[in-house]
Amino acid sequence: MGELENEAPAYVNRLAKQLAPSTDVVKKTLKRKERIVHLLYLKSVVDMMQLQEIIVKPFYELSKEQNFADYIRSLPYETNMPSGDEEVLIEITKGNVFVMIDKQITLLELKMVAANAVQEATMEPTIHGPQLGLSESLETNINVIRQRYHQPSLIIETVQLEEASNRSVALVYDTDLVRPKLLKDIKKRIQSIDIKLIQGSSDLQYHMNEVKYSLFPTSLLTERPDRVLHNMAAGKVIILVDGSPHALITPTVFFDFMASMEDNYYSFWVVKLIQFLRYGGLFTCIMLPALYVGITSYTPDVFRTELALTVAASRIGVPYPSFIEVFFMLIFIELLTEASMRLPNTISATATTVGGLILGTAAVEAALTSNILVIVVSLVAISTFVIPISEMNYAVRVCRFFLLVYTTVFGLAGLVLGMLGLIMYLVNKDSFGEPYLRLFGKNRQEELKADEQ
Repeated sequence: MGELENEAPAYVNRLAKQLAPSTDVVKKTLKRKERIVHLLYLKSVVDMMQLQEIIVKPFYELSKEQNFADYIRSLPYETNMPSGDEEVLIEITKGNVFVMIDKQITLLELKMVAANAVQEATMEPTIHGPQLGLSESLETNINVIRQRYHQPSLIIETVQLEEASNRSVALVYDTDLVRPKLLKDIKKRIQSIDIKLIQGSSDLQYHMNEVKYSLFPTSLLTERPDRVLHNMAAGKVIILVDGSPHALITPTVFFDFMASMEDNYYSFWVVKLIQFLRYGGLFTCIMLPALYVGITSYTPDVFRTELALTVAASRIGVPYPSFIEVFFMLIFIELLTEASMRLPNTISATATTVGGLILGTAAVEAALTSNILVIVVSLVAISTFVIPISEMNYAVRVCRFFLLVYTTVFGLAGLVLGMLGLIMYLVNKDSFGEPYLRLFGKNRQEELKADEQ
């Protein structure tokens, strides 16, 4: 417990002002005759039942002869009182309740841990790192973030959507790192949403996008709290929707979708190897089907003679051109992928495995496709699943068909032109004002200084 020379309410107001405009800050004054107690805490990380039973209820039940300050000092929840305001604010963000009696203050640790209410991460599984994801409760998600990010600069703003469900949306960001222009743009887009009903973060993601029919996503849905904190520390804004177990990260660039959180837990050379495989799989799943069509139908002399003869021999008896053959197999793979996602977990693996083996073997034996194309399409399917984020996974699968059409019409020149057009599109694309092909947040402090200048 420490002594304060200044007036008690002024000190409490100064601390509360530094935590504002976060909407989970509570400043409360308890009065009973000559007794006055000032409380300051964050309701998102404090156990309200303990607060009621340990502080509020005894305050009104103790007799006049009993000293409430002595009672507070006797509690086992007391935390060592730091010296500066910054340290006091950090302790408050950890779930401590600031209690001021007369001109004496103390901190009581009454934190609420909501880990038993969160869900297991299923869409972004990892071997290392946190295994629990976010919850469908907005308060629980704020608690999870608060428990892992103990900074007074963490701001939580709650916005009420004007639609049928009156759903609450929370903006979570670090005010020391976020760009004011970015924050203003996001708030403007949320306030401009005019729709009857929003069910979750994915609905909000779609309606916040300026280009409704954009193929590549400009915001990222995640269920992992470590990804949320990693991006918030890079100066991004996290959007939480009440009733949705996913957080919306804005803005996001292309490289965010190619990063897994396990990249932060492995050594340098292991991470570089994994990233090499990941980007190699990206180019494989986009270009390989079109490359197969371009070489077999237009320029088979690119192959060595032995390999060209092997490919030609494998296509003996196939009644269709190579591009129809590739389209048929890619559609078949897409059907298997969708079936594995929609079926119950108990039968999805068996159904897709049996379907792939039987139909693939039958297609080869019926001379509807070649053995080499089965290998090519299998490699393409495996490479697609290397991409960590499913939203980019879908975009890549669509690009694959566009490049296939270009190559079918123009040959290998069409493949080259299609790739150049795709790169030019990404170069000119932006995400909430940030260039899409840019490493966001690597030198955040320098970027903020440049904006101020």
